[in-house]
Amino acid sequence: MPFDTDQPPFHFRQGSRPLLISMPHVGTYLPPCVHARLTDEARQTPDTDWHLERLYDFADALGASVLVATHSRYVIDLNRPPDDSSLYPGQSVTGLCPVDSFDDTPLYRSPDLQPDAAEVQDRRAAIWQPYHNQLAAELDRLRQQHGCAALWDAHSIRSVLPRFFEGRLPDLNLGTADGQSCAPALAERLLDIARQAPGYSSVLNGRFKGGYITRRYGQPERGVHAVQLEMTQCSYMQEAPPFGYLPDVAAQVQPHLRRMVQTMLAFVEARPIPTKGLDRPDPA
Repeated sequence: MPFDTDQPPFHFRQGSRPLLISMPHVGTYLPPCVHARLTDEARQTPDTDWHLERLYDFADALGASVLVATHSRYVIDLNRPPDDSSLYPGQSVTGLCPVDSFDDTPLYRSPDLQPDAAEVQDRRAAIWQPYHNQLAAELDRLRQQHGCAALWDAHSIRSVLPRFFEGRLPDLNLGTADGQSCAPALAERLLDIARQAPGYSSVLNGRFKGGYITRRYGQPERGVHAVQLEMTQCSYMQEAPPFGYLPDVAAQVQPHLRRMVQTMLAFVEARPIPTKGLDRPDPA
């Protein structure tokens, strides 16, 4: 039985240059079949990557393609492997169809309301797979048209989350799957920009090394360079309800964010590679 949702799995805008910005955790929609089973707290979707479309409002001017999730990560997490294997073995993580929050509290009002294996598969078919099909197709189009592609996976998170890390998280967390998802020279350029941003702390491949999207689609040998940026939400918004966007605060970090994205785009445009004979990556 297909998963019952009345919203598309994503919104997509196609750009003119070899850059795709992916926002897999900005969605807040909870279909009625999920909403009715969640706790009051979970229905507020507090673990959303809030306001990233507004923060990246320069994307269209750069000629970027933009892929934006619609459904909450509580429905299905688009940045997790389809088999629900752990991205960080031995560390606390949330799953493909999460049953607990970042604060380690239950999402469902009782355990018997959690999705079973069949429902997880239905959610994957209805939401996860279309998102990844679009992501893979757009990267392939960019690579075929331009000879290269840049994938910027945009995320944000509360700056203090004891479940996942000790103390306060650095503000700008760049992830390249320990150097596997993009050229090392690109990663160093991005880190230099982050380090030069006054008032912001930064790290490369620290607690967040890139999720499934970065690890799966970053293939620099094929001309596809992928980077994840996990930002602290206090860099641009309120970290507590009502999770409001703070324009004056956001305006301080946006120039550095834009510079990083522009640098990545310039890097790949300067290094096109032949596409003949290279297969399209499998999104699953």
